[in-house]
Amino acid sequence: MADNSETIRDLYNAFARGDIPAVLSALDAHVTWTEAEGFPYGGTYSGPDAVLQNVFLKLGTEWEGFAAVPNEFIAAGDAVVALGEYSGTYKATGTRFSAPFAHVWKLRGDRVVAFRQYTDTALVQKALR
Repeated sequence: MADNSETIRDLYNAFARGDIPAVLSALDAHVTWTEAEGFPYGGTYSGPDAVLQNVFLKLGTEWEGFAAVPNEFIAAGDAVVALGEYSGTYKATGTRFSAPFAHVWKLRGDRVVAFRQYTDTALVQKALR
C-alpha cells in the first residue's frame, strides 16, 4: 500500500489527466469536501456524487485548462497537506487566473474521508468578472 503522500499525489495526477472516475473512486462514501468560502463553488459537500456535481463538473465546463498543480506534500499521520498553484481561464469572461492553494486531505486507509481547500479567493473572483 502506498503512503498517504503517494495516494494524494496519485489523485492530483488522475485529475490532471482528466480521470475523474479514478479521483471519485478514492473518496469515501461519506467524504466531507469543503471548498473555501468565496471560491465559485464554496461550501461543504458530502459524498462523491455531491463533489462531482458541485465541484468537478463545474470546473470542467466553466473553465478552460483549469489545473491544480501541487509542488509540495507534507504528511503527518492520517493527514496530507498539498501546497501548489491553481490556474485556468474562466470561459464566460476569457480571464485567466493563477492563485496559490493549500489543500488538507484526511485519509482512513487509502480512502479520502475529508478535504479542505484554502486559496486566495479574491484572485479567483477577479477572473469571474
